[in-house]
Amino acid sequence: MAGGAARSRFAVVGGGIAGVTCAEKLAAEFPSEDIFLMTASPVIKAVTNFKQVSKTLEEFDVEEQQSSLLEKRYPNIRVIQSGVKQLKSDEHKICTEDGKEYIYEKLCLCAGAKPKLIVEGNPYVLGIRDTDSAQAFQKNLAQAERIVVVGNGGIALELVYEIQGCEVIWAIKDKAIGNTFFDAGAAEFLLPKLTAESRETPIECKRTKYTLEGSEKKGRPTGASDKLGSALGPDWHEGLHLKGTKEFSHKVHIEILCEVKKIHLQQEFIQLQRTSVTFPKGEKNVEADEVLWPVYVELTNGKIYGCNFIVSATGVVPNVEPFLDGNNFAVGEDGGLKVDKHMHTSLPDVYAAGDICTAAWEPSPVWHQMRLWTQARQMGWYAAKCMAADALGESIDMDFSFELFAHITKFFNYKVVVLGKYNAQGLGSDHELMLRCTKGHEYVKAVMQNGRMMGAVLIGETDLEETFENLILNQIDLSAYGEDLLNPDIDLEDYFD
Repeated sequence: MAGGAARSRFAVVGGGIAGVTCAEKLAAEFPSEDIFLMTASPVIKAVTNFKQVSKTLEEFDVEEQQSSLLEKRYPNIRVIQSGVKQLKSDEHKICTEDGKEYIYEKLCLCAGAKPKLIVEGNPYVLGIRDTDSAQAFQKNLAQAERIVVVGNGGIALELVYEIQGCEVIWAIKDKAIGNTFFDAGAAEFLLPKLTAESRETPIECKRTKYTLEGSEKKGRPTGASDKLGSALGPDWHEGLHLKGTKEFSHKVHIEILCEVKKIHLQQEFIQLQRTSVTFPKGEKNVEADEVLWPVYVELTNGKIYGCNFIVSATGVVPNVEPFLDGNNFAVGEDGGLKVDKHMHTSLPDVYAAGDICTAAWEPSPVWHQMRLWTQARQMGWYAAKCMAADALGESIDMDFSFELFAHITKFFNYKVVVLGKYNAQGLGSDHELMLRCTKGHEYVKAVMQNGRMMGAVLIGETDLEETFENLILNQIDLSAYGEDLLNPDIDLEDYFD
């Protein structure tokens, strides 16, 4: 045996939420076994202040911690701080970047995902997904007068809302903002918050901030995204001072139904001999821009905007690279490792959880995979249970958290709860929407199909999440209530307890 490889019954790759949750659960189930946790970063992501809000909704904070804290909590977890160079699945062996080898009986891959950049290797394009890139972003923003944000997911949404004193051109490929979480109606409800000049004081945020000791010293190239950090926490922008150079608080212009066609550096733009436009002041008023900018973005709608830099917040791609070579993994259309309903990949004794995996089982009609914190935690926990059951020769039922898609978050200081097929995902045209909206206060949407509730979006303090969760889970026929289903004067809870 070469170089005396270390052996362990269970190994986990990845120091994000899925990997850490998986290692913790395994460590608790097998207190006398050493659990190897391999991570490329000196800090790990831990779940703190976990709160089960309802049957399927959970809230927690995400905290960066030194890995020694994890080893203190679970003395049988051995954190191995090194990236994985290669997986030799037929030999049940992992080779790390530092030249060591580890032999496992069962392995769980939780290496997450990395930002999908609109272009690679351009110094003016920043991908935002982890705490490091958020810091690089903040440094650049301090000198910025105008930035272009590309993407329409949760991070883009929060970013645009938080940035002050800097012009923001926000390019989205959809008709409405935030389409991963909302429909046009919800976007309409939120928009006034985006353009409001004065800001109410944000609600105090209880999360503690952690930064990497000494990470500033390394002089990391700005916006480099090849270094793998863990994904951002739900409040990653707290404690970041997101303010540009301008005095005004908020200037956002949204370009809808467009994508980035090309990015031109200053010299290339000058040679193009085309006109770029200024920040739009009114509807019709398109003026040529006299300022020379470091970089230019050409959109598919024909407009060119100059800016200081571009933020690429266009989603993620599963980080499967180090594991594919020499292993015959079944890979999903989204690039993730396919897993069955026991989080098992197509290779013997290899499991996967979190952003790296693609759920390839037949899902419940009201659940779908989305690369979110909550699902990373649930999958990591459930993968550990499956590994334990397999190791002990026991059978295991699918975890309840996969019965109903449920996610709770905050946008623009509103509480936001999404349940089931909240955007009518996969329901075709055979569905109807019921809405109730009080401007500036709450937005309630129910997605109905054949008299049954299939999904919901709740923005604001609606107190309807548990009732709606039950209605979706129990698939009760609600046709009899008709429009009254969302009547605020009728207390739904009395009917369905």
